[in-house]
Amino acid sequence: MKKYYLCFVFIFFSSQMNLFAQNIKKKDNYTYQVREEEGDLNNDGKVDKIIVKMDTIDETRPLILQIFLSHPNGKLTLAVSSTKIIEPQYPIEKQGKHNEYQIPNFFIEKGILRMWSEIKGGNITCDFKYRKGNFELINVEKVTHNTAKGYIDEYTIFTETKFNLITGLRTETDDVLGSGKILNKRKKTVLIRPLPKIQDFKYSDKKLY
Repeated sequence: MKKYYLCFVFIFFSSQMNLFAQNIKKKDNYTYQVREEEGDLNNDGKVDKIIVKMDTIDETRPLILQIFLSHPNGKLTLAVSSTKIIEPQYPIEKQGKHNEYQIPNFFIEKGILRMWSEIKGGNITCDFKYRKGNFELINVEKVTHNTAKGYIDEYTIFTETKFNLITGLRTETDDVLGSGKILNKRKKTVLIRPLPKIQDFKYSDKKLY
């Protein structure tokens, strides 16, 4: 009985060690840097940094966003790390096919972290602001287009969406490409509380706004 017990213990700890080693290996696979941006994110007058890295071992090519904040001594500390905010280049549901979108771009403008992404039929920009230790989603701007049929030919309708999450005001404006005329404008108030945090934001959440 003792022999079987020792064998069980050995197998259990071996499996745990293998799992631990796999987790370490998985973290280390984000080695290929594809984006880097510097700027002041927390209004302390010091340079912070944003880095996006890709896992080139995983077949789906997942990406990780890392935000580093500076300290008075000039050293950078990892404040946020997320693997959910950027869609893998080859999602599992695509069965080996590319997601057809380029990797999002990140900018720092007047203390705001801006993420510009391609979406179906257009693009979307999400603004995050550092407040009380978190980066919160405060504003979304989206532009999409679709083709409509007229009496003679087809024309393209552009829809611009502006959503201020602080006030809750969401505005959609339709116009025809090149006409300079507004076809339709819709306004409504949508309050989201608490404001979404960047570490909880998933790439699929862009469809919600």
